[in-house]
Amino acid sequence: MNSIAIVGAGLGGLACARVLQLHGLDVTVFEQEPSADARGQGGTLDLHGDTGQVALHTAGLHDGFRALARPEGQQMRALDPLSGEVVMDEVPAEDDDFRPEIDRGQLRGLLLDSLSPGTVRWGRPVAEVAPDALTFPDGTTADFDLVVGADGAWSRVRQALTGVRPEYSGVTFVELGLDDADRRHPDLAALTGQGTMMTKIDGKALFAQRNSNSHIRCYAVFYAPEDWAAGLDFADTAKVRANLLERFAGWHPSLLGFLRDLDGGFTHRPLHVLPVPHAWTHTPGLTLLGDAAHLMPPLGVGANLALLDGTELATALATAPSVDEAVRTYETGMLPRSSETAKACATGLHDLLSDDLRSMAA
Repeated sequence: MNSIAIVGAGLGGLACARVLQLHGLDVTVFEQEPSADARGQGGTLDLHGDTGQVALHTAGLHDGFRALARPEGQQMRALDPLSGEVVMDEVPAEDDDFRPEIDRGQLRGLLLDSLSPGTVRWGRPVAEVAPDALTFPDGTTADFDLVVGADGAWSRVRQALTGVRPEYSGVTFVELGLDDADRRHPDLAALTGQGTMMTKIDGKALFAQRNSNSHIRCYAVFYAPEDWAAGLDFADTAKVRANLLERFAGWHPSLLGFLRDLDGGFTHRPLHVLPVPHAWTHTPGLTLLGDAAHLMPPLGVGANLALLDGTELATALATAPSVDEAVRTYETGMLPRSSETAKACATGLHDLLSDDLRSMAA
C-alpha cells in the first residue's frame, strides 16, 4: 500500500486519517478551505457511547474528548409554545455520560492536533476524481491506492461514484445565536437550561442549544417550499426577524425573545438529504464516508456515524490483506447501518415537527 487520499477535513475524514497514522499508513487530507479557522464549525454535538465515543477510543482520543465534553449538556427541556410553561425537564444523572455534548469546533481541533504536521493540505480543492487519482484546479494530478470521499453533503467524490445529489427535504432551519447568554440574556439562558430546549406546534419549532463559553445557538425550524426565501436578503437582519416573528406569531413572548434578541445575523440552512437507501456498486479505488455517503436530517447521529465510518475504514485498511478487501469489508458493514439509520431519521424529522412536545431528536 502506497498512499491514501482523503478529500475533506471534516470529522469523519480526520478520524480516518488519525487511525491510519496510528497504524503507520501514509495518508493525505485535501481540504478546499484555506485554513482550519476559515469559518465557524457549527454548534454542539452529542457523542453517543455506542458510536462516536467508540470511534474516539479507536483513535486514542477519548481522554481528550472527556476533558472537553459537557455531560450536563444532556439535559432536555420542552416548553409549551403558547404558555411558555415547562412540560418536560430531563436532567442527566450524575454518572450519565452516554451522550455528553462537545462543540464541533473543539472536537475538530482535537482531531487536527492529533495528526502529523502537514497531513492536511489546506486550500487544495479537487477538480476531478477518478479511481485511484485526483486532479486539482491547476491541472496537476496525483495517484493513490484509494480516494476516500469525506467531503460532505455536496461531495465531488460522490459525483464520480454514484452521481446522486441531495434533495430538499421540505424542512428548513434558520440559525441564530446568543453570545455571553448567562450575562447578557439571562432569561433566555434560563429557558434553555444546560442542554437543549425545544418548543413546537403546527409544523414549526424553536430549538436552543447551549454551547461552551455561555453561547446559545438557536434554530427556527419549519416546513416551507424550497424557494420560500426568494427575495429575502439574509444580510438584512431586520427583515428576516420580521419574517420569522410573523411566522411564529401567537407564541409566548418569552420564547419569541430568541428571535428578537439575537447577536449577529441569521443563517439559512435548508435541509437536504440523500435518498434512502443510498448505495453504490463497489468500485476499486473509491469509497465514501459520513455525509458524502449518507446525508440525513441533523437528529444527533450524523457526526457519530461519520466518526465511526472513518475509524472503521481505517482499521480495515490497516488489517485487511489488500486495499480492495478492506474497502469491501467496510462498505459491507457501513451501507446497511447507514440505510437503517437514515430511515429512522426520515421518520424522526417529521416527529421533530409534530405537536408531541415529548418527541425530541435522538
